[in-house]
This record gives sequence, structure tokens and C-alpha cells, in this order.
Amino acid sequence: MRLYHDVKSLRAVVNPDVSKIRNIGIMAHIDAGKTTTTERMLYYSGYTRALGDVDDGDTVTDFMAQERERGITIQSAAVTFDWKNHRINLIDTPGHVDFTLEVERALRVLDGAVAVFDASAGVEAQTLTVWRQAEKHHIPCVCFLNKMDKPTANLSFSIESIKQKLKANPVLLQIPVGSGKSFTGVVDLLTNQKLIWKLKSQRDDGRGFEVKSLGPADDPELLQVVGEARTALIEQVADLDDAFAELLLTDFSDNFDAVPAIRLQEAVRRVTLARKGVPVLCGSSLRNKGVQPLLDAITAYLPAPSERHHDLVKWYKDDLCALAFKVLHDKQRGPLVFLRIYSGTLKSQTAVHNINRNNTERMSRLLVPFADQHVEIPSMPAGNIALTVGLKQTVTGDTIVSSKAAAAAAARRARSDGGTGKKRGEEAGVVLSGVEVPDPVFFCTIEPPTMAKQADLENALTCLQREDPSLKVRVDPDSGQTVLCGMGELHIEIIHDRIRREYGIETHLGPLQVAYRETILQEFVLDADTLDRTVGGRRHVVTVELSVRPEVATSAGASCDVAFTDELQGQLSPDMREAVENGVQSSYLQGPLLGYPIQGVSTLIQSVSTEAGTSPAMVSACVSRCMLKAFRLAGGKLLEPLMSLEVTVSEDRLSAVLADLAQRRGTVRDIQSRHDDKVLLATVPLAEMMGYSTVLRTVTSGNATFSLELDTYEAMNPQEQSSLLKRRAGLL
Repeated sequence: MRLYHDVKSLRAVVNPDVSKIRNIGIMAHIDAGKTTTTERMLYYSGYTRALGDVDDGDTVTDFMAQERERGITIQSAAVTFDWKNHRINLIDTPGHVDFTLEVERALRVLDGAVAVFDASAGVEAQTLTVWRQAEKHHIPCVCFLNKMDKPTANLSFSIESIKQKLKANPVLLQIPVGSGKSFTGVVDLLTNQKLIWKLKSQRDDGRGFEVKSLGPADDPELLQVVGEARTALIEQVADLDDAFAELLLTDFSDNFDAVPAIRLQEAVRRVTLARKGVPVLCGSSLRNKGVQPLLDAITAYLPAPSERHHDLVKWYKDDLCALAFKVLHDKQRGPLVFLRIYSGTLKSQTAVHNINRNNTERMSRLLVPFADQHVEIPSMPAGNIALTVGLKQTVTGDTIVSSKAAAAAAARRARSDGGTGKKRGEEAGVVLSGVEVPDPVFFCTIEPPTMAKQADLENALTCLQREDPSLKVRVDPDSGQTVLCGMGELHIEIIHDRIRREYGIETHLGPLQVAYRETILQEFVLDADTLDRTVGGRRHVVTVELSVRPEVATSAGASCDVAFTDELQGQLSPDMREAVENGVQSSYLQGPLLGYPIQGVSTLIQSVSTEAGTSPAMVSACVSRCMLKAFRLAGGKLLEPLMSLEVTVSEDRLSAVLADLAQRRGTVRDIQSRHDDKVLLATVPLAEMMGYSTVLRTVTSGNATFSLELDTYEAMNPQEQSSLLKRRAGLL
């Protein structure tokens, strides 16, 4: 029986060697078991004394009141613990599509990830989204097939879905022993050992498990399955790793099966770090089975910070370089800023320079993050994730260095190496790339109970925006009302609830509205248009010629471009060019129909002429005015967001779901079978999805789950557009 009790406390190993650090994230579709897996990791590492449960609302990482009430993760939470002489900085991320930015900014600073799957469902909608995010940041992954105790758990189905849907190369390292309720453990294909959890009752914590080598006395069917799986593993790894293939042919050509487990493990590690394959393990976190081998796999296969190469960081050498990736507000301490340290050492009670804000702030305290509990330390070396107190101006995506001089020195090294060059001042080339914030899809007005509370509401919204960059707040220029813009119904609902609970303000939300986009109907060339104004006794004259044309692409991320004719390109000074671009970009923010942002338009600037003394600000204003005029004359149309909908429902309720979908202007793309259920894939306008969760629960008697993801923007049909325009004009 193997037990893991002897785990060093966090205070005992403050600064482990960088090769022993693992910065990892747990990511998955909602309800795959991410938070439960995290709780087991903390418990088995000796960090918590009781097993937290999502259903009981007592988990460590889901510490917000809204998370515990709803049983979902809303904010990514950082936890630090030790496992077998390794320091693991782990971030438990949300699985709900409304909180995709939380996953994005966590993956930006992590070195590896554990993708958790429901073994009965395989790859689900949000799994695909978070997997794409991990691929974007080139993050090596380990897969954990959770919930192997479910009657419908299916190893081969899950492996196949990883191949087909994620286009990944799964490297199976374990075979389950038993299935459904009789699932008792796994066979490690590297060592040919059986790991069995003999739990005597549901209260058994699974800390101890039996490890023994497979032998002739074991089930012949299991021996055959394991033998075939190990042979397939060795052949697969040999195909992916040349060094391992050479070892087999040189030293083990007579018997590939005789290759030592340690050599196979080293090869699997190389394959994982090169992102040629993803190790796959299985277990059941809720039943306390298979989590310890997963922890072993994290330390064995995922990279240390020193094995991830960030080109920009080398220019800082031993100077501090860190990225702020998350901000929280604490009533006692003020803003708490999470930093990933890429080089140098971060020390408390020191001043640091923020390149993005071009200011210097004093950091008063340095903490090791443990969900909502923190341990204070004097310093933290490169490779770690730290929590700082005192950085009042820093926001998500800012680069923190030791001093302005250090940033300038790094910029000089970058230029001498033929690096990134100048962008905005000398230091711009040595700024770590931040986090891409998606555009909001919903908005609504928010009002305080009385005008006396307006200032408090503005303060609360400022704090919440620093914490959550996907939350946008603006003031309507016509009505003067404050408008909240968010990623979905749940997102805005959570913000509303947090304002009430955390800031004590009972606000009123207006009706939820969809954030449409606008584009133009046809190409339009605007001949010479002149702005002649006198401001402060000074005359400004600008003449602009330009053309606008619609682009075919209307995807969720489709941008608007601006270009200059070759002749004009050489004539404009850098300041004048920037002024023109600013004018074009400002015009894209408000379309001619209903004032929604413009999307999918290409602009060509043909001529810009000014008289002496004309300011760049006046050039921007003139260009913006000309753009709006061109948009109006080109004719406009509305683009509505279309959502990719996935509904899992029992077959006897499918017809009711389809009937409801038809009323929502939905288009069915496919209907797949998953065990006894049907998986409905459809595209539906976001405007038709208000309150869908309540309706779905009603028509299926609660026997269905669904997920939504923004797919694209598509031209609204003329009848719907006309109806919307009339409603906005107050004619309906």
C-alpha cells in the first residue's frame, strides 16, 4: 500500500530550483471535474486536511459566494503546493463560455496544462475552445479522462474524439481496471504495474492505494489488453521521437518490450514538450481514484519554466521582467496584482517600473497565492507566480521591470540583436504581449438606487473593470445612462450580483440587448472633402479623398483595415499618418444606422492635404467626419451575432428541443449520437437565445445540457432589420 503523507509545507520550500517548478492550468468544458480534480491534488499533497466538494460549496479554489452557490468556476484561482520535491503553481480555470477571458489570461502565463474530459462525453464544445487557446500559446498538455466510474464512460470513444475533434495525437499511458461502478484503478503501461484503490466506504479518501506488477495470476483478458496497448505505445512513441526509435533499434531490436520504463518515460516527455503528442491518463476525481498518478505525470511530462523559451526575456538578463495577468480587489489590502516572473527576482518593499503606464510604483508586500488565502514572503525568483500588494495603477497585460533604466538597457540589447525595433518610445520593443480581450456581445443599462450612490457605483465598476477586462462600461451620449457590456447573460448577472454583495449597492439593470455590428452595402468613393475651421484664432484646413468598400469576412474577429496609396505613403509624416489612422479607427466605433461598431470594411486613403499650422487633432477629426459621410452614402446593414449551440438531450426529448429551436430561427447543422443521448449542433442568432436555459429546462424536464459559443456575424435579414430599426425609433 502506497501512502503520500510526507509533504513539505509551503513555508519550508520558499524558493525551489527552477527545474522543479511547474506552472500549470486545469482547463475543460463546464462540469468535467476541473475543480474536484484540483481539490484532490491539494488534499493528496498534504495542503488541505479535508476533501472539498463542489456540491457542498466548500472547495478551496471556488471561494466566491457566486461560485459556491452555482457550483461553477467564475474566476481563475491560483493555488501553490508541493508534490514530491516539485513546486506546482496551479490555476483552476472556468469552463463556461462567458468567462473565456479568464482561461485566456491564465494560459498566457502558464507553461503547461491539464485538459480534463468527462470520459462519457469526450471532447465537448468548450473543450475545443480552451484547447485552441492552449495551442495559440504553444502550451504542452496532459489529458485526464475523468469520471471513469460513470456507467457510460468509454475510453476508446474519448481517445477517438481527441483525435477527430482536437486533431491531437493522444499517447495512452494507462488502461482502466474495471468499468462503471466496478472501476477500481489503472494499469501503468510504462511500468506494467497495477494501481488499485480499495476503498472500503464512500468516506475513504483514496490517499492509499496498492501498487503491484502484473503477473500470470492476473486476469488473462486484462493482460492481453495491456500487452497490446504497451506495444502500441512503444511503436507510437518511436514514430514520434527519433532518439527513442534509435534506442529501440540499437539496444532492443530483439524485444521492444524490454525497453526500461525510465527510457520510455523520457521519450514521452520529449514528445510532450515538442507538442507532437499528448499523454492520456484516466481516473475518477470524485471517487478519489487516479489523481496521484496525474500529479506524477504533471511533474514528469510538463515543462519547467526554464524549458519554455521566451525570446524577449533574454534581453533582460538577470533584471526583473514580469507580466501582470490578473487583478483582484481586497477590501483591506486594495488591488492585488498577480504577476508571472520571467526573469530576475521580485522583492517586497521595492519600487518597480510599469512600462505600459510609464510610471513607477512601490510594492509593499509579496505573497504566495493560495486561492483566497495568502502566505507572505520576502522575495520570489524567476519562474514563479506571485501576488503583489501596492501596485495601484497596474492592470492586466502590463509589463513590470525593476527600473526605467533596466527597460532601456533591454531595449538597447534588443536593437543590437536586430530585435523588434521601436513602436512607442524606446522601451516598446521589450514589452511582453498582453491578453487579447474579446468584444462584448450583450449590453444593458445600470442605474444606482439613488443619485447619492452614483459615485459609489462608478467606483465599483472601475474596480470590477480592472479585475475583468472583458467587462466594458460606457456612458450613453444621448441619455447619459451608464451601460454595461459583457460576454453573456451569466456574465452580466454575476457582475450585478457582485455589485450588490461586495459593494452594498442595490442597482437596477435595464433589459438585456444584443451588441450588433454594422457594415456597408457597397463601395463608395468620397471625392475631395474639405474641413475649414478657425479654433482659438488659428485656421485649420484639411482636404481628404478616400474610398470604403465592404469585405466578405464577417467572422467574430473580422477587423476593419486602413491602407494608403503608394504615392501618399511616401508623402505623409509619421505624425500625420498616425493622425489619419486615428481618425479612421474612431469612425469604425460608431456606424450610421444605430451607432454599433463597424465591421468588415476596408478603407483606402487616396489624398490628404493640409495648410500650414493645421494640427494632427484637426486632421483626425476631418478624416473621421469624411468616413462617417462615406458610410452613410455607401448604405448600411446590420450584422447579428450567430452562436454555435450544442445541446445534449435524451432521444425522447429531442423533438421538443428541435421544435423550440425552429421558433428561434435556428439552423441544425448535425445530430450525433452519444451513448443513449443525442447531441444537437446548431447555429442560432444570439437575439433569440435570451433565457434559453429556463426554456430548455422546461421542455426537457431538466434532462438536457447546452453550451453556447460566438461563431460569426451575419447580415440580418431585411425583415428583422426593419423591425429592429422601427423598435429603436419608437415606431413599434
